Amino acid sequence: MDSFLILAADPTAWAALAALIVMEVVLGIDNLVFISILSNKLPPAQRTRTQRIGIALALVMRLGLLGTIALIVRLTQPLFELFGHGFSWRDLILIGGGLFLVWKATAEIHHHVGHDEETGSGQGRAASLTPWAAIGQILVLDLVFSIDSIITAVGMTEHIPIMFIAVIVAVAAMLFAAGPLSRFIDRNPTIVLLALSFLLVIGMTLIAEGFGTHVPKGYIYAAMAFSAFVEGMNMLARRARATKRAD
Repeated sequence: MDSFLILAADPTAWAALAALIVMEVVLGIDNLVFISILSNKLPPAQRTRTQRIGIALALVMRLGLLGTIALIVRLTQPLFELFGHGFSWRDLILIGGGLFLVWKATAEIHHHVGHDEETGSGQGRAASLTPWAAIGQILVLDLVFSIDSIITAVGMTEHIPIMFIAVIVAVAAMLFAAGPLSRFIDRNPTIVLLALSFLLVIGMTLIAEGFGTHVPKGYIYAAMAFSAFVEGMNMLARRARATKRAD
């Protein structure tokens, strides 16, 4: 109890907590987009429940990983060397997660482009995915992002309670935003391709990180924000033209 009181009175701890929350929320955007696209393939009645179960299990998994933080930190130790680069468990997880994300985003883009005229809003695609299959894919991707974010968090603070609070706040924000984002994507089909392109870029970034090539996240998120801004302008222009034709 005394340690918590000491942390609460330490301005440095509060600054670290704020920085970790921002980092967790930003890193969670990629996961949230994936969850929204995945859940939109389910019938509307199952989407909210699937999102909540997937995010809740992701929270349990993240807290469990934080409890084994000493093991997580050791995942950065090289296991073997190939092409002059030492590969650790973290690198292998990032490469595997990146390949999974690239495969999933590519498959979804192909399905969306090839069957968009047949499926409409996504209800026709519901039979291709079950809620538990969606939850399983959510957990696989969250595992990749969780390990990377935990290793980053260790470099920002040594206080486990701060990490726990940051993860809980970030996952609560994901739980709050999952429904609105899912509905927004479902109402705007053109956003789906943009979001899938984001996931494709993130997947390639994870693979590059796994092979030892650091890609500054600021450039990635700046490009994503600019693309989203341009698409937002296109949506407003299409809406204005539709209103004008209706008048």
